[in-house]
Amino acid sequence: MALAGVFTRRDPASVRTLGAQVHRLDAIDAFAAGIDVLVLCGGSKSDLPEQGPALAARFNTADSFDTHARIPEYFDAVDRAARANDRTAVIAVGWDPGLFSLARVYGESVLADGATYTFWGRGLSQGHSDAIRRVPGARAGVQYTVPVPQAIERVRSGERPALSTREKHTRECYVVLEEGADAAAVERAIVTMPDYFADYDTTVRFIDAETLRREHSAMPHGGFVLRTGKTGEDTPQLVEFKLELDSNPEFTASVLVAYARAAFRLAQAREFGARTVFDIAPALLSPKSPAELRAQLL
Repeated sequence: MALAGVFTRRDPASVRTLGAQVHRLDAIDAFAAGIDVLVLCGGSKSDLPEQGPALAARFNTADSFDTHARIPEYFDAVDRAARANDRTAVIAVGWDPGLFSLARVYGESVLADGATYTFWGRGLSQGHSDAIRRVPGARAGVQYTVPVPQAIERVRSGERPALSTREKHTRECYVVLEEGADAAAVERAIVTMPDYFADYDTTVRFIDAETLRREHSAMPHGGFVLRTGKTGEDTPQLVEFKLELDSNPEFTASVLVAYARAAFRLAQAREFGARTVFDIAPALLSPKSPAELRAQLL
């Protein structure tokens, strides 16, 4: 694999890379002949709903759209654009949605009598932090997702509790205000935001830019998927898939690269349209051949 270039809405001269050339996004069509797959790095709240279908009409793509409630409609929009133009678009890949989605399917398929639970954090959410920064009056900000310890222990004990969204996680926001911004209005806009904060106990703390840089510049994250169930009257089983990430964006980028490889292979096979992680065989992610995978990893 080779990086053909970085395309940005910013001034290209302001973007530093490890050597890749940087171009304006609105000039991307001039480079189409040298691009097998575009990795879309825009935010899920405002960028990808427009960029995903528009770019899937012209390129093979892979993205990490992560607004779970809107994935069906986003899939349909991207699928229409890709199919109409013989392109392949892999959507909603990363670790959740993505690897965690696979863990949920595997757990429910194997343990038919059971319940599935997903916990995220404690960690910094890129999508939710991006949503904070789009709030009028917010100059900068980050959001941490925090699992509720008592809820985790109830699940691991085999209790199978019926947990509400609010009972599983809390959200902590650290926000730098624009000069003259109304703090109460910014806080209200955050805690009532649909799909992101409205269903959670959300705490908003206002800090200065230096504190944000000093204490909140790292991007750790993680979490786990649990499937608790039974395979017999008195035989409890527990499946747990866990991630501990020092860098959320670096790990998400690694997942995107693997699924970009799959997008290219699917396009070569003329399997056009949108795909999710559920539709893609693991072998398509690996640089190894099927024979190497059977010999080394099976």
